[in-house]
Amino acid sequence: MADPTDRSDSQSDVTKADPASRREAGVVDNPWRALRDFTDARIGLGRAGVSLPTDEMLAFQLAHAQARDAVHLPLDVDSLCDELNDVVDSAGGDGTTEPLRLHSQASDRITYLQRPDLGRRLDDASHKALGDGADAAQKTCDLAIVVVDGLSSRAVQAHAAPFVKALAFALAQDAEDWVLARLCVVEQGRVAIGDEIGALLNARAVLVLIGERPGLSSPDSLGLYLTWNPKPGTTDALRNCISNVRPAGLQLDEASRRALYLLREARRLELSGVKLKDRSDSNVIEHDSEPGNFLIS
Repeated sequence: MADPTDRSDSQSDVTKADPASRREAGVVDNPWRALRDFTDARIGLGRAGVSLPTDEMLAFQLAHAQARDAVHLPLDVDSLCDELNDVVDSAGGDGTTEPLRLHSQASDRITYLQRPDLGRRLDDASHKALGDGADAAQKTCDLAIVVVDGLSSRAVQAHAAPFVKALAFALAQDAEDWVLARLCVVEQGRVAIGDEIGALLNARAVLVLIGERPGLSSPDSLGLYLTWNPKPGTTDALRNCISNVRPAGLQLDEASRRALYLLREARRLELSGVKLKDRSDSNVIEHDSEPGNFLIS
């Protein structure tokens, strides 16, 4: 398999041969090829006879290997916790509360992939650490941030700590005070595991940072899932998602801005999910009541 430390855009080195060289190799270019400067989508690949050019086929195989690696590569939890601890310290922490390491009921990667239900619940040791520990006695907090490996540990390893840093800065600048729970890092977890953690931490809202299912051009995509009033059994309709957080997608600063907007609105309206719209990029006039039917009014 491909080296998981390679960036996904390394495949472009295979496919950026100059047009003259491609013509000499018998490749008929597609006029859409110029649009590839604006997208990672596989368009304008050209053809050699009735087949794809060799360089494009090799690029596809490389991208496929990188996506597989992103799923199976284990998360370096020690390194991630060190980075997150540095973020907490730089945000004003006292250095005594390290991120809490937790694990789902999926004991290994194979079980995790075959039994999604086990990835949604904490194992007994993790549940006991939250339910019987000092965290259980704490007062209600505004937000719990939960970092989960998900289907791309590569995304979490690369982007989780920088995002938490950007969000912590945004929360510190906000007019409202935000009381944060202890950071949690979960191995072999799914999005819904944040519901159980948020409930045990007495959090009014939980924000889950998780590695998204890798695509052939995005093996390092981080997803953010916000849930108000988290508790086991919460459905996906009650969550808000910000996806494709990565350098080649949604930038960290923009992702933290959108997350802060949704957090503010969730706190104001005391809800999340389909009833909470992301209007961070638009000026919307709010109405005190439901608008009438303009056809009959």
